[in-house]
Parts: sequence; C-alpha cells; structure tokens
Amino acid sequence: MSGANVGRPNHLDRLRQRLVKDGRREPFLALSASGQLGNGVLERAFRAGLERRPHSIGADMGSVDPGPNYLGSGKMAASDTIARQDLALVLEGARAHDLPLLIGSAGTAGARPHLDHTLDLVRSIARERGLHFRLASIAADMPREVVKAAIRRGEVAPIGAIDALTEADVDGAAHLVGQMGIEAFQRALAMGADVVVAGRACDTAVFSAIPAALGYPVGPAMHMAKIIECCSIACMPGGRDAALGTLDEGGFTMESMNPDRHATPLSVAAHSLYEQADPYTVSEPEGTLDVEHARYLALDAHRCRVEGALWRPAARPSVKIEGATRVGERALLLAGCADPRAIARIKTILPEVEQVVRGIVAGDYRMYFRVYGIDGVVDWPSPPAVPPREVFILGEVIADSTDLAKAATTVLKQYLLHHGFPGRLSTAGNVAFPITPPEVQTGTAYRFSAYHVMQVDALEPLFPVVMEDI
Repeated sequence: MSGANVGRPNHLDRLRQRLVKDGRREPFLALSASGQLGNGVLERAFRAGLERRPHSIGADMGSVDPGPNYLGSGKMAASDTIARQDLALVLEGARAHDLPLLIGSAGTAGARPHLDHTLDLVRSIARERGLHFRLASIAADMPREVVKAAIRRGEVAPIGAIDALTEADVDGAAHLVGQMGIEAFQRALAMGADVVVAGRACDTAVFSAIPAALGYPVGPAMHMAKIIECCSIACMPGGRDAALGTLDEGGFTMESMNPDRHATPLSVAAHSLYEQADPYTVSEPEGTLDVEHARYLALDAHRCRVEGALWRPAARPSVKIEGATRVGERALLLAGCADPRAIARIKTILPEVEQVVRGIVAGDYRMYFRVYGIDGVVDWPSPPAVPPREVFILGEVIADSTDLAKAATTVLKQYLLHHGFPGRLSTAGNVAFPITPPEVQTGTAYRFSAYHVMQVDALEPLFPVVMEDI
C-alpha cells in the first residue's frame, strides 16, 4: 500500500524540530527493545519503556556469537514463531507511538537470505494487523570483486590471529557480509523510513544513528548505544529487559525498564569492556569510540550517569568483513561415562578407538572429541587433580558426505562402547547414551573464513537502501 508518509517530514526533521531549540538539544530518549530480537522480548518492560515516551526504538537481531552455521546456511538462529512475535510487538509499539524503529543484523547473520526472510515476516505482520509505514531495507552483502580488488591493493587486514584473507576465501564463502555503521541508517531515515530493517550492522549503529544525525556529541551517543544494545545485561543482576538511554549534550543516563534490575557504575563500566579486546576503544566504520576517561556516577540505586566518552573520526572509513565457508557434513556422538577406570584412561582410549574406526570406515573425514569434565570447554594444559566422577563425551565427525559422516559415527559408537583396555572389569559397555539414537546428524558444517577489516573510500555504495510503502 503506497502513500503512508506522502508530504510528511521525515523522522530526522521532525525530531530536529522537536528537540533542537535555540541551538540547544533537549534530552534524547532511546529505547532498546531487545539484545537479540527473535529470542523473546519481555513485554512488560518494553511497554514500560513506551510509557516513557522515547524518541526512537531499536533492536539488534543478530551476531557472530551463534557461530558460522547461520551465516553459511542463510538460516535464522531464532524460530519463526518467536521472531514473528517479537517483530509484531516492536512494530505495533513503534507505529502506535509514531516512532522510528531501527533493526540491525536481520535474521541472525544479516546476509541476503536473512534480510529477505525478516522482511517477509515484517510484511506479513503488517498485513495481518493493518499497519502502514514506510519501510527501508539495507543489504549488507559485500560485492566479491570489490573485496578481491581491496585484497590486491593491500587494504584488507585480519582481526586477531586469523590468516590473511585471500581471493580464494572470498570466492569460497557461502555468504560474505560487511558490518554497516550509522551512515546507512541515517541515509534510510533521510529518505523517509519509519522502519529500517538492515542486514549485518554494528550493534551501536541502531541506537546512535539518529542522535548523531541530530548533532548530539557522537562519543556519548556511541557509548550509550554500546551500553543499551544488550538491554539490561549491563545491570545488577543482568537480564534481557528493555533499557532506556537518555542522552544529552554532556553524557547519558542508563536505566532498565525492569525496576528489579539496577544500572550501577560497576555494572555499566563492566559492560563498556564487553566484547572488546581493547578495554578503552571500540572501532566503528566511521571512527573510534574512546572510553578511557569515561566517568560513571550513580544517580540513585537504579540509574547510572556516564560522561567523558570521546569520538575520533576515521581518516578513511572501514568495514568489517564476515564470511563462512562449508567444511563438510557433520554428525555427532553423545555419550556419558561414570567408570573411573575408563575415565582415567579416556585420553588413551579415544585415539585407540579412532584408529579402529579408520581401519573399518574408509574415506576422507575428520574426527574430534571433547570430554566435558576434563577438557570439554577449555583445553587445560594438565589433567584435573582429582578425576571427575563422570564425564560427557562429544564425538564429532565431519566428512564430505552425510552418509560417510553417519558411517564413521555409528562405527565409533559401537567400538567406543566395547573397547577393551587394561584393568577393564565389565564387558557390558564403557559408556552410556543419554538419548537414542545417540548419533545425531546436524547437517552442513561451516567455518569462519573471513573476519577482516577492509578500508574503503565510501560506505554508501556498499549498503544500498531500498524503500517501499507498506
């Protein structure tokens, strides 16, 4: 349906008229609905936030945290049921109060399939509920020839210990995305969007794009965005309830919309370090946030005031590139063990069983083991001082085909169950299985093949905005 906003100023212009008076800016209220849309928005806290009359609503919908499978497969981590439920809640809240709604990293990983699926959900909800608005979508898929040309110019650098990106990595990625910053959201809003649904995006961009466009200090705006994007996780005790950031010329105030969760100087300062290798700086496409000299002050038992963040504009913009490549088909074996003799020898038993399996099942496959209770979470340099009473064994097989992965896993199950070792007392079995079948086929396995930063001359060509009337 067309004509939703014909002849009406865009949200940026309307907010500028409302908040900027005689060269001064009134406080800007940003409501964070969800740290990851699709995992359940806590409605009571969200509605409490709406009662505070915010100027914008934002929600992040994705991350690399769930791993490379979602980027590689193009599937959402969330269920359609909860994603639809969350989207309906924030869409209806935004339209009932005529507020701009910004959603970043659509559908978990923010590639084209994720964006398209999220847009389909948004359109379906709008039809069912009679909602009308101007919708902007922003794709984040990187043109592969652009990335390969940047590699040849030496303008792509790895993040951390990952290898240098190659042109073969670019071609081999199932999906390749870049994280957009505030520029793309601001462009969509200037074009008249009421709702912006973006592909892969920086979490901070969802909440800082509007105040930065209105002339609020970018440093405090970015710092506020970093704190509220995870909602009440930055509180004591942490939670996922909606959070409200109140930004002014000198800093911002953070508070949870759940009265039982309290933003304290310690909890907010700790969240400033969240997901950062450097405790003081946060790199964004348009510049760097510096919180080294930030100050945290308790306004009361529930709210924290933050001042002092600085923004350093980049001499040249950059984009973080993320890509995932297929490595094969995966099958798992789930087993537990409470035999102290087997547990004591488990690091010998597992490679012995693997050799037996390889003597029976021919083919190219990889086999990995994690022994929870010994080294399932961390690869400890030495064994525990006291052996655990029981362990959980996760066996993983990755092969070129589903059939080969299944074959190796089923043989592994049988020979791990009955493997003989010195001191063994029972021939009935070394392990127990929590479910049947204990072999689980999980489908295609992916690895991150791109996790790099690319220098660019301009951000706009990489993140096209498409407008439609709903």
